[in-house]
Amino acid sequence: MVEAAGVDQASRQHALSALVAQTDPTPRGRDTAEFQQRFDRHFPDLYRLFHSLYGSRPDFQDQLTALVLQAARSWNERPAELKALDAERENNAGWFQSNGMLGGVCYVDRYAEDLEGVRGRIPYFKELGLTYLHLMPLFLAPEPHSDGGYAVSSYRDVNPKLGTMEQLRELAAELRDNGISLVVDFIFNHTSDEHNWARRAAEGDPEFSDYYWIYPDRTMPDAFERNVREIFPDDHPGSFVQLPDGRWVWATFHTFQWDLNYSNPDVFRAMAGEMLFLANQGVEILRMDAVAFIWKQLGTPCENLPEAHTLLQAFNAVCRLAAPSLLFKSEAIVHPDEVALYIDPAECQLSYNPLQMALIWEAMATRDVSLLSQALERRHNIPAGTAWVNYVRSHDDIGWTFADEDAAELGINGFDHRRFLNSFYVNRFPGSFARGVPFQDNPRTGDCRISGTTASLCGLEDGTAESVRRILLAHSVAFSTGGIPLLYLGDEVGQLNDNGYAHEEGHGADSRWVHRPHYPEGRYASRHDQSTPEGAVFEGLRFMIAARSRTPEFAGTRLVHFDTKNRAVLGYQRPGSNTLILALANFSDENQTVTAETLSGFAAEAVDILTGKPVRIGGGFMLKPQEFVWLRVTPARS
Repeated sequence: MVEAAGVDQASRQHALSALVAQTDPTPRGRDTAEFQQRFDRHFPDLYRLFHSLYGSRPDFQDQLTALVLQAARSWNERPAELKALDAERENNAGWFQSNGMLGGVCYVDRYAEDLEGVRGRIPYFKELGLTYLHLMPLFLAPEPHSDGGYAVSSYRDVNPKLGTMEQLRELAAELRDNGISLVVDFIFNHTSDEHNWARRAAEGDPEFSDYYWIYPDRTMPDAFERNVREIFPDDHPGSFVQLPDGRWVWATFHTFQWDLNYSNPDVFRAMAGEMLFLANQGVEILRMDAVAFIWKQLGTPCENLPEAHTLLQAFNAVCRLAAPSLLFKSEAIVHPDEVALYIDPAECQLSYNPLQMALIWEAMATRDVSLLSQALERRHNIPAGTAWVNYVRSHDDIGWTFADEDAAELGINGFDHRRFLNSFYVNRFPGSFARGVPFQDNPRTGDCRISGTTASLCGLEDGTAESVRRILLAHSVAFSTGGIPLLYLGDEVGQLNDNGYAHEEGHGADSRWVHRPHYPEGRYASRHDQSTPEGAVFEGLRFMIAARSRTPEFAGTRLVHFDTKNRAVLGYQRPGSNTLILALANFSDENQTVTAETLSGFAAEAVDILTGKPVRIGGGFMLKPQEFVWLRVTPARS
């Protein structure tokens, strides 16, 4: 009897024999030996994971063999320069944890018109210090309703308005030559209804109908929907939509996005092929979209199921065979405990940090860092070999993802607090500085999520010094807590909301386009003039980036809690090998002091690494409104 936890030697031999027999796809010479070594090292994991998902099927052995052959073909086709990158990264597995890492993200068309325009911005990326560039979904998608590109019609064709796959490959190579890793989205929970697989399914082809969750009547959809929540109720009720022929297909998000059926191993192998294809174009990191939804099981909420983790681990095992330097980044906007479960060297080596992002804004509104401080103490440290991607805002809306039980410990009612935050950030609360826009607003319940650029959420429309300080304060946390700091490009010059978004075709019903403005050319032109708001923001961030890159304590993700004994001042420590950085940040509109007693564990003299100047903290330390400092401190002598 074959046990899933072990390696079936018959399956191993079957795969090996197939590799030998099919000489064309088998890597030759030196590559043959290297692939054999990878096979010997990683096949046990691949077998275990694939067996866990599909071992009960009579065709399991054939499916597994076909998958190994597919990986061998992909390795054989992998360009020499990418194999060299694989070897380099294997010798420096923690490369992405460097304190020199800096990420940027943009929509190709809105930031640079097309891929050639992105190439033209590389000198600026070097000026800024980028080492990681995430291009938002750029593959073929239905127009004008594409959910911002997340309805993919082909993983192998770039949107013709943006360029070609050859241009993307050339861009990846030029970025790599300049020390910048290319990141793209891998939308693997669903395809658009215009994808060839979906078209074939809609025509009734049984092979491709099994690529999706399609049923002849409402019996199974009704059974699933007893436990599954609605994600976009304004788009369609429930999780299924009806096809013209009367059948029903699972569509978690929009009607034109059909969920893939990973209980079918043909789907796993097909998506593994798309993933490896992108890796061979020079993509170094895949943003794994909607990871929480990828496995369905009747009688469950169909979110965060154990098999979702097994799937991600199995995809990783395939990549270790054929594209070993490829990394995964998790996108899981779920309960903080669930977010953490996807972060693992064998699953997603990188993860967005949505809790920190949301609580930066929460602290900005309340002038109270209690929730943010609690989150940094409890939820920041993650497994070795992984890293957060820390951001102030992204292409998406802001949702208040804190755990109600965490809030309750601080005397905060989660439901009421979310209503306050929604009201504050759409300027419905007296004294609010924010100029956000509601997304999926429900006036009856007070529920909504928040759209807006960083500058507009900080009130830069008013042109005040306080708004600039808020922008820099927010980024100071993302830049110093540990992981890869990520800028939405344009935010570094204080880009404001695009209130004309609704006049663009296909955007009127989605307020998130308010914070996806076109390239702010005038603001970039003024970025070195510190007398302007955009200049003040840009130079402030560049100052921060430079300080971070020369501070080895900021490498990695480890963070040690520091209680400032002041609810307006955030504190945390970043330990180095023999040194320590103490970060302090005042979220209030008034001067705040961290007392001498609170700082008594440190020597009286410290160094402000932002300015390079010595400072005295022995008598306590005062921070001005929205001021932050990064202090290199030493323990007090006993």
